[in-house]
Amino acid sequence: MGAANCGADSRLRSLLRPGGRKTVAHRASRGSEAPEHSPGAGRKNFGDKGTFRPVPGPSNGSCRSQGSRLGLLSFALRACPVNVTAALIGIRRMAAVLTILLAGSLGWAQSGACSCGANPPGPPPTRSVESYANTPDDLKPFSKYTQPYYQNYTRTPEYNGAAADVPTLKPSDVSEVAIGFLGPIYQHKDIALGTAMLNGAQMAIDEANARGGYGGKPFHLKIHNDGATWGASSNEIVKMEYDEKVWAMLGSISGDSTHIALRVSLRSELPIVNCAATDPTIPETLIPWILTSIQDDREQGYTLARRIYTDLGYKRVGLLRVNERYGRFGIVKFKDASRRLGHPLVIEQKYMPGDTTFTRELQVINDSRVDAIVLWADAPAAGTILKQMQQMGMKQPVFGAARVLGGGLFANAGNAVEGLEVVYPYNPDRDDPLWVDFQKRFTARYQAKVDAFSALGFDTMNILLDAICRAGLNRGQIRDALYSLERYKGVTGEMVFDPNAKNVAPLYLGKVKDGAFTWRRYTMDPPYAKVGEHGVDYAGPKLADAPAGERKIGVLGPGAETLAAHLSAAGYRVVGVNSEQAWGKASDELVKLVYDAHVLGLVATDRASAHLAEQIAVKTFIPVIGISADRTLTSTNVPWIFRLDADTTLADAVRCLTDAANRAGPNRGAIRDYLAKGNLVAGRYAFQSTGELR
Repeated sequence: MGAANCGADSRLRSLLRPGGRKTVAHRASRGSEAPEHSPGAGRKNFGDKGTFRPVPGPSNGSCRSQGSRLGLLSFALRACPVNVTAALIGIRRMAAVLTILLAGSLGWAQSGACSCGANPPGPPPTRSVESYANTPDDLKPFSKYTQPYYQNYTRTPEYNGAAADVPTLKPSDVSEVAIGFLGPIYQHKDIALGTAMLNGAQMAIDEANARGGYGGKPFHLKIHNDGATWGASSNEIVKMEYDEKVWAMLGSISGDSTHIALRVSLRSELPIVNCAATDPTIPETLIPWILTSIQDDREQGYTLARRIYTDLGYKRVGLLRVNERYGRFGIVKFKDASRRLGHPLVIEQKYMPGDTTFTRELQVINDSRVDAIVLWADAPAAGTILKQMQQMGMKQPVFGAARVLGGGLFANAGNAVEGLEVVYPYNPDRDDPLWVDFQKRFTARYQAKVDAFSALGFDTMNILLDAICRAGLNRGQIRDALYSLERYKGVTGEMVFDPNAKNVAPLYLGKVKDGAFTWRRYTMDPPYAKVGEHGVDYAGPKLADAPAGERKIGVLGPGAETLAAHLSAAGYRVVGVNSEQAWGKASDELVKLVYDAHVLGLVATDRASAHLAEQIAVKTFIPVIGISADRTLTSTNVPWIFRLDADTTLADAVRCLTDAANRAGPNRGAIRDYLAKGNLVAGRYAFQSTGELR
């Protein structure tokens, strides 16, 4: 290792060992060393993105006061007429002026005015929440059996250090305000993601400088690469802290590098903002120096579990993930939620970063007879996985974490992307003017589409710049400003921060329909009520047995007469009614069929036929088996409908009814009860009381 790196390594060891380098607060207590903590002092380099042109201000370089606004107010007061009518007009004008002045003082994000720490927020108030990360009761560990005597991470983490007591520097004390950036921007597989995050952050910096910077002094982003090796990244963090003396930093994408930065911040007292690392253990270190603006894998995993198990009713789920920290840590909370909701993960397969062939892993998952598949992968790999699933004839619905959506998904998947569902931090298709304008500015500048990394990089950097402007050049007060934040409205929408300075706003659920995503807000909370959640029983009068003689099974659907003629069932005659004929004629023939007392059950071969048969079954008390992918069939509280998947053969569906009739007897009510109790029929099928397969 070169000499330069040796120095950085020694400083890192000093930071991490007990009794190492003193904290900022201790060093600043020695008055002669105060100038050492003037990040950027004496530097002439005003940034990498062109020349900074400060807005004219006071000659001493201090932050511009509100004098110009007070002068405008004084002028308005002197201009008020003396007569009563004119005075009223003058009062209205003064009210308008006051409104403008107050609006201008609401904050950095709204007005662009930096107060330069004129009124620092002070220590954050102690807050508490009932449930960490808004976790619903049924997703908490052991919630079915006991309540914990203490819950972690529900209160504002304590900070009792002296960082805020360090003298706050004035704009005249610095030539620039240095802010660190750590992300994979070269020699890394995640270059595209890191570059997008950097572009968003740099755009926020440049727009802040165009508004006047920090009292006429520029914000300067100190850019560092998050290398693929642990030691390289740690060295970059130390350089930011001790060579460039940044006031705060943004980064990174990988959870391990963010954890390293967090450990450094524990000793150096450096504020960190995180817009990309979704590792759920980051805030659980209780190191009170980091704000996270992206909903982490805990919230993503719990939200996916709610959608898959509670909403859609799937039972057997397989998972395919990338074999690195993102995939390894990301799936933990989804697996926990699966187990707590009563459906442990059936199979988990992993692939190596850079793999392009996934047929082996997909075959293993398919052989496990799963109902649905979850992907914890980046967009290009996810697109290829979907395409190869289509080529293999796999028809399971696919769900993905937020990073599944990105560049390469649609290009690699083609039409195989249809039906994919993902969770996402915000709605990328909304028409909010703030969002639309940001997209135009970003695309014009970088000739690239906005994604979560660029948009959250922009918003999160603005959160940090706002904290610096409110707190002043004082790391402790910047930390206080970050942890005082409860809500923030940026280009991505509204963020909601818990006491751990972690965004816990509900995620958005997107589903691909006709080649494009449709979005809606989707929470982790279970519905307060759900139709057919516990099934439905038949509470009517006892039905009579079928009369002696020939027993029949009815079939309704396209070409049903032909299909029935070629189908044999021992001891039963299969009778078909074509659904393609005029609707009224088909209904008449179906009614005649079901009122034939010898017909013990009915099979509907497609969605439309199943819905028609279901409505007739309500009046005629006949068990119906619908062959359809439409789950709404079993959500209407009709106790006579049972659903088989769309790829089920007609012969198997008929056999389900004949097996039930042979065991329960020639009685429609007894056949319904036999199916609803979960008895095995046709050698492989068993139904819940809801009508869905077990």
